[in-house]
Amino acid sequence: MLNVTPDSFSDGGKYFDRDQAIAHALQLLAEGADIIDVGGESTRPGARVLAMGEASNPKQRASGESATSGKTAVSESEELDRVIPVITEIKRMQPDAIVSVDTYKAGVARAAVKAGAEIVNDVSGFRWDRLMTKTLAELRCGSVMMHMRGRPEEWRNLPQVADMVLLIKRELSDWTQAAIRHGVKRDTLVLDPGLGFGKNFEQNYPLLKRFEELHTLRFPLLVGISKKSFVGRALAQDGKDAPVADRLYGTLAAETVAVLHGAHILRTHDVRASLDAARMADKIS
Repeated sequence: MLNVTPDSFSDGGKYFDRDQAIAHALQLLAEGADIIDVGGESTRPGARVLAMGEASNPKQRASGESATSGKTAVSESEELDRVIPVITEIKRMQPDAIVSVDTYKAGVARAAVKAGAEIVNDVSGFRWDRLMTKTLAELRCGSVMMHMRGRPEEWRNLPQVADMVLLIKRELSDWTQAAIRHGVKRDTLVLDPGLGFGKNFEQNYPLLKRFEELHTLRFPLLVGISKKSFVGRALAQDGKDAPVADRLYGTLAAETVAVLHGAHILRTHDVRASLDAARMADKIS
């Protein structure tokens, strides 16, 4: 994954500079990455996001002001300025590279595919922009539908769920059926249960343990575990969660579990290490 943002939880904006972002993408490809996922807006805990279908007027949408939060999110124009030059340059330098754009905005998705991206990775499950499903149906590109409860600024106050795995299965089933009814081709869809996205620390561990239950949805499965907070909590010492920089080995252990339970795609920061772990897990499974 390649975060072209100033506030990524994993790298603190290390690749916000365009040239550094492109160089890092080429490095990830050299290390064995099959897909480069380029994102221009952080959805870390507490981040403000713009629900495009709920903005009350075009000026509000253009400025990035959320109708629900009243706070500033990343506008469409700013996100385009961050990701499109990076995607364009990656495809120029490595024409065979497969590029994904991490966005919930239909306008960004359309522009990214025009610039060469083959996949749209939507953390909102196609729900925050009312035009996303129609756009994906028209583009006929690959798409990742991720499960998220609420929005990042709401996560701390979400009600408890008795069975998170059951909820994810039910909602992803409903959302995929709706997308297919509106023209998205079934064979272009990949599902992501959204570890850490609207799930508290203790809800992520059983989701990994029961990951294979998600195969009943009958779609390829992507999982993003890399350096997330629940990994830091599992590795806590003296009451302090492990910092992001110390979460690699915990990440690899969790990614291995996911592969053994049938994950098809790993979304990760440390490509070389994760690739070795995945190859070993594949041999075992």
